[in-house]
Amino acid sequence: MLAEKAETAPVSAASHRSTFFRQSGWLMIANIAGGAMMWGVHFLSKRIPPTEYAVFGTLLAVVMCVPSLPLQMVFAQQTAAALATRRERQLTGMIRLGWIGTTLVWLLGAIALLAFQGPIAERWKMSNPAALWILLVVLLFSMWLPMFLGILQGRQNFLWLGWAMMLNGVGRLGGSAFIVLALAGLAAGIMGGVAAGLAVGVAISIWQTRDLWSGPTEAFDRRGWLRQVVPLVLGSGACQFLFTADTMFVNAYFTAEQTAPYVVAGTLSRALMWLVGPLVAVMFPKIVHSAARSEKTDLLRPVVLGTAGLCAAGAVGLWVLGPFVVRFVSKPEYVPNAVAMLPWYAGAMVPLSLANVLVNNLLAHARVRIVPLLVLLAMGYGVALTFFHPSPIAVLQTLGAFNVMLLMVSAWFTFHHAKSADLNHRATVR
Repeated sequence: MLAEKAETAPVSAASHRSTFFRQSGWLMIANIAGGAMMWGVHFLSKRIPPTEYAVFGTLLAVVMCVPSLPLQMVFAQQTAAALATRRERQLTGMIRLGWIGTTLVWLLGAIALLAFQGPIAERWKMSNPAALWILLVVLLFSMWLPMFLGILQGRQNFLWLGWAMMLNGVGRLGGSAFIVLALAGLAAGIMGGVAAGLAVGVAISIWQTRDLWSGPTEAFDRRGWLRQVVPLVLGSGACQFLFTADTMFVNAYFTAEQTAPYVVAGTLSRALMWLVGPLVAVMFPKIVHSAARSEKTDLLRPVVLGTAGLCAAGAVGLWVLGPFVVRFVSKPEYVPNAVAMLPWYAGAMVPLSLANVLVNNLLAHARVRIVPLLVLLAMGYGVALTFFHPSPIAVLQTLGAFNVMLLMVSAWFTFHHAKSADLNHRATVR
């Protein structure tokens, strides 16, 4: 009997790992395909003036600052934990509460944006205020989509999670190309395409999760729920701020001619996160599920190694092939500055990608003592960019320095906790 168990355990572990990499592989295909479609929108920079492309880059940066990562992480964590402990009716109530809450937050933000649309349009050098109105639609869909993607992720429905991400990119590229090429649209037209893609992704994810949000509800501990949710929102929000905020600072402090190549370099470099993101997306709900059932999991090591390998290969690829890609997708006047920024931008994404794995692992295990430090790092980053921005490359150097600090902090909390747990286990055994 013992021999039989010893033989079947490795098979089970191997099967588990095979499933993990199969699911990660599908999400990687979907992520790269969807990301390539979204990146394809930037080909349209050749058909619009540099000022309009800079405006589009700024509006896109605003959308990227929507707490999509925190929202997806919260709903992935809550869904995985609720399904693991058979609390489906409580989960239904949580989803409805979150849906109503995010819509109300959007409504307040929409009122504020419309009230100050004149100064905002002037500050961002916008020629057409319609781009701000379309931005509101994009922001609403950008708050809904990560919620329902998180639910798909939490229930480990990676098939439709991948399709929703991929078709979001198809809708974005198709809609933007039609509006710009056929209707002579500018920044507002490309944002219309972004709205179309998001609408497709939202429709798919809402439909595929309808059984979890449309059924009967059951009361749940809202204070306890907030104690779980707030650290997730703050921790993942701090990481997202480090990932997205730089473009808005660059547009505020530099000319459109400097911002446009910065957007090109940033779009290419952020592809590193698209490349490794699926590993984290599959890892997170599995760790939450195991933690909810007090089970052990060994996913962190292969995910860290896989992320490091993919990031290194991707960064080298960008350094070598990036200059050729920039010449292919952007206007000739963007090329010199974009090529000069690319190594700095790609280098800054590597520690951020690794830190993202470690932070997700900590938050999945509800180890939230790191969260105040993450928030302080994000605040320090914002202050640093406000007072120190002599050049776009200096902004990237600041980003890289803070991402290295993020990696060091997350590594210390990850491996120090593991060492402490191992010592405690040994003491208990003795």
